[in-house]
Amino acid sequence: MSWGEVMKKITIMLIFSMLGLFGCAAENPSGDVVHEMSFFITSAGPGDGANLGGLEGADAHCAALAESVGVNGRTWRAYLSTTGEDGVNARDRIGTGPWYNSKGELIAQNVGHLHDNASMLVKSTQLNEKGEIVNGRGDSPNRHDIMTGSQSDGTAFNRVNDSTCSNWMSSVNGTGSARVGHHDRIGGGQEPTSWNSAHDSRGCSQENLKSTGGDGLFYCFAID
Repeated sequence: MSWGEVMKKITIMLIFSMLGLFGCAAENPSGDVVHEMSFFITSAGPGDGANLGGLEGADAHCAALAESVGVNGRTWRAYLSTTGEDGVNARDRIGTGPWYNSKGELIAQNVGHLHDNASMLVKSTQLNEKGEIVNGRGDSPNRHDIMTGSQSDGTAFNRVNDSTCSNWMSSVNGTGSARVGHHDRIGGGQEPTSWNSAHDSRGCSQENLKSTGGDGLFYCFAID
């Protein structure tokens, strides 16, 4: 093998190594780094209110929506807490960040940044997987209630009242509610400006979620 062929092979190996290292980002012709989407609000829920098929079903829904817009090969987790013996905190499910929306805009550097007032979570940046702004208060219909089942620090509630609609397995009215946040950071409730813990929904059915100001939507984060 000639020296030129050896150098060519080395160059190709280096290129593939760099692609593997920086697989989630690329450069456009201007030299700016373009970040692949790693955060979005679902454009629609599965359609059965807060019955998402549990965390597994919610995660699968995130992955399917991401793949529908050409974002493949990433592992997605729904930002949802659950309660009980095997309960988990939403903040512990979503990796370490940083996270970017479908336009490549930074949402948060890490979990701590995500849960403080420095995060870039506002209506104009919390886009769905299609790059669309989700309706907020004042729009018709209002869809600003985003299900999380979480307190403002991203942890699950420890209380008698059900805040996760039976750990995202129920759409039956009268059996609990879903804790929701306001993606547009305005509205009513105990914490109206909270993106992840504004108030409880009126119930778990699709109709009850809509009547509160939502549509069964939730947040999705890529963990790799």
